Amino acid sequence: MTRSIELKNSAQTNVDDHAEQIKVQVIHNYLLSAAREMMRNLKRTAYDTIIYEIQDFGLGIYDRECRLLAESPGLAIFTRGNDYALRKMVEFLGEENIHEGDVILFNYPYWSSNHTLDVLVSSPIFYQDELIGYAACKAHWLDLNQQDPGYCLDTTSIHREGLILPGLKIYKRGVRDLEVENLIKFNSRIPDRVIGNMNAQISCCHTGEKRVQELVQKFGLESFKVASQEILNHGERIARARLAALPKGTWSAEDWVDDDGVEKDKMVKIKVTVTVTDSEFIVDFTGTDPAVAGPINLPIGITEGVAALAFKGLTTPDSPANDGNFRPLRVIAPEGSLVNAQYPAATFTIWPSIHIPEIICKALANAMPDIVPACSGGEVVSVMGVGTHPVTGKVWLEATNEAVGFGAHAGGDGENGIMHLSEPGCRNNPIEVLETKAPLLIEGYYLRQDSCGAGEHRGGVGATRVYRFTAPGNAVTILKKTKTKPWALNGGQEADSNHIMLWPGTEREVRTGAINQPLEADEVLISSAGGGGGWGNPFNRSVEKVLEDVRNGYVSQESAQRDYGVVIDTASWTIDTAATAKLRQAR
Repeated sequence: MTRSIELKNSAQTNVDDHAEQIKVQVIHNYLLSAAREMMRNLKRTAYDTIIYEIQDFGLGIYDRECRLLAESPGLAIFTRGNDYALRKMVEFLGEENIHEGDVILFNYPYWSSNHTLDVLVSSPIFYQDELIGYAACKAHWLDLNQQDPGYCLDTTSIHREGLILPGLKIYKRGVRDLEVENLIKFNSRIPDRVIGNMNAQISCCHTGEKRVQELVQKFGLESFKVASQEILNHGERIARARLAALPKGTWSAEDWVDDDGVEKDKMVKIKVTVTVTDSEFIVDFTGTDPAVAGPINLPIGITEGVAALAFKGLTTPDSPANDGNFRPLRVIAPEGSLVNAQYPAATFTIWPSIHIPEIICKALANAMPDIVPACSGGEVVSVMGVGTHPVTGKVWLEATNEAVGFGAHAGGDGENGIMHLSEPGCRNNPIEVLETKAPLLIEGYYLRQDSCGAGEHRGGVGATRVYRFTAPGNAVTILKKTKTKPWALNGGQEADSNHIMLWPGTEREVRTGAINQPLEADEVLISSAGGGGGWGNPFNRSVEKVLEDVRNGYVSQESAQRDYGVVIDTASWTIDTAATAKLRQAR
């Protein structure tokens, strides 16, 4: 939940008068309210569940210099990436070529910070002929004529990943450009839905535009500019205050991506070195593998975005994001590496980005074991189905995510079943919605017993969902942390990793990772998300908590005895005290 910020009582503030401080807070909370209204507008009018159910979007209000003033939660990795994208869009078009009534479409990955299907829609905000800011909304479109319907897992060039919109204006000075609209329609397998989502984003941006104009009309342009600057300065002050309290030093960590989708037997390394000084938080990716042939390469905007997500989590997690929060952050990402992809590198499957904040925490765990958590289940597990609907005869294309368990920490257990690294952030697609929209039958949906890492504080458990196709189609799954296990901290145990099971219970049963697999009617896929790593020696966990975990189904009776040294009689739901004491003493 977003909170209002207290802007007074700061020796460095440029706003000294008490009445002016109050005005700044009113303006800031008005902007936050406007951003939330933009979000509600988008969700009410979008055509696809990936937007209105899963919340695969990021939106905000920016000043003229493309600095974030207010946002509304969607995917956290979008927000800071949107900042980079807006700046590149203005640089490419030229501010002098941006006019009142324009609406601009932007998805060139190396500039827009995401893959081609994450399309940024933005509208400039003018007041009395003066450009004063931007409203922007990025959301996932399900199809723009990419190589494969749904998701591309093995593309090797940007030119196989869909239609590129390099700052095209769908509205020019308030007039809709039907040629641009037709270009999009004829480059999509589901044109009505794509255009419907685009219109929802346009409406979202116009909402933000209108609310900012009303705000300036009420308080005056000069007050708006002064308040905007103070909002950003305050964001910087609170970030620097927290930075000053962190341990100082340099620490490194690395982790591995399963493969690039093309060379499936070759893992890919991400290395992070974090340096904390009195004035900077430096995230250096030197040592990360070079860009690869397959589509897991990351544009620099998203790399900066996920580094900013980790930094905000450590410094200002309880206040709304704005550009000032990130002024102490510096990201070093060598050009041509996996985390700073250059044209024409493929960038479609950007799942490694979700894991980067945890590698940053892994590095910091060397000095801050009481602050950072163990590893989560990793990249969120995404399942998508696509085919021809047996009733309508039209293309059906639906997606959802399975929630991972989060890592345990010094303060307690990891959370069960969490989507992405944001709150409220990404959500799953409900069973009732999936079964209504697609020829799928969901035969099971539950938390995975024993997926969590054991510890004094156990990791969270991941989720499992069982899909039965009721008509032929393609199953596309996107998950990368399947070959390595989520790490633990301070003597805890690793968790079980993500995986997909195809044709369970048959001779063809196979455990796998990312796939693009045709399935016939009545064939089954099981998606299982990883759990979080444990924190601390499992034998230090209270026997009462272990019993509760077993009763809740998070931990099996066998794991309780093997991993925690707790013997439980499930007939009476009691602890065998003598056997437990003997087992724990022996261990």
